[in-house]
Amino acid sequence: MSIDLPSRPALRAAQVPADGILEGPRVLRRLPDGVESAPYDLFDLRPLGRVIGAEIDGVDLGEPLRPELRAELNRALLEWKVLFFRDQRITSEQQRAFARNWGELETNPFIPVGDDEHVTRFARGGSMPAYENIWHTDVTFRPSPALGSVLRLVQVPPVGGDTMWADMAAAYDNLPEDVRQRIDGLRAVHDFIPGFDRFSDHAHLASHQHEFPPVEHPVVRRHPETGRRTLFVNQAFTTHIVGMDRAESDRLLHLLFTQAHVPEFQVRFQWRENSVAFWDNRATQHYAVNDYHPHPRVAERVAIAGDQPF
Repeated sequence: MSIDLPSRPALRAAQVPADGILEGPRVLRRLPDGVESAPYDLFDLRPLGRVIGAEIDGVDLGEPLRPELRAELNRALLEWKVLFFRDQRITSEQQRAFARNWGELETNPFIPVGDDEHVTRFARGGSMPAYENIWHTDVTFRPSPALGSVLRLVQVPPVGGDTMWADMAAAYDNLPEDVRQRIDGLRAVHDFIPGFDRFSDHAHLASHQHEFPPVEHPVVRRHPETGRRTLFVNQAFTTHIVGMDRAESDRLLHLLFTQAHVPEFQVRFQWRENSVAFWDNRATQHYAVNDYHPHPRVAERVAIAGDQPF
């Protein structure tokens, strides 16, 4: 005997944009394949997100790092991508000394400096507006972008002023398979002018054009320590994909830029006085939330020189 099953009612056609982000399960893989999570012996670590962000207790950033502590902090940085430290009463000199454990320091001629050329100072609020509220990876306009940065809040607004980070390995993992195949092997152009043009003196920018010509980087880079593939384009500095029609390039970049906006790939940090963040610039993008005007927010950052993406 045949059984007549109820048919599904007909639905009108619903066109989903090809460059949208769909709902549903996400691939939330924090560690590279084959790497197992292990305990930390020299400090306490408290995760703040599923794939990115952890708070470290039991480390004084004002003290010199023993080799074994530096190694364990580096493992935590690679696994969690951004580390947070509370109650760190350190000076700019101690901040530089901590960052120096990961390599040479670099300068940025487009941001005002603090105590010396290796400390950039972001003094925002009042008559000085903030322009860091865009998802970006620092200085990708350099042939060798920064390895990472150490940021310290000198003055915290009474409300607002959080910073967000996104895990760009998770962003890559969650791209549709056909998009991953399409972008592997592509290269994109990065230029400092789009990132600074809206709020910097044009004569100052022009004077650095020859020092910082546009550069090409892979759209997908491999992390030099973990080997993970990470999405390496950002809205502040990436202008177009090499060898692609501009309209097609713009549409593809729009799709890739929006991946940083997915909350499952993010962590959000609420600053308090004497808080410090240390992030892996090779694996993340970040966004400084601009919701504290007219209250002042003052931060000092030390950047660590990196290597050429591949």
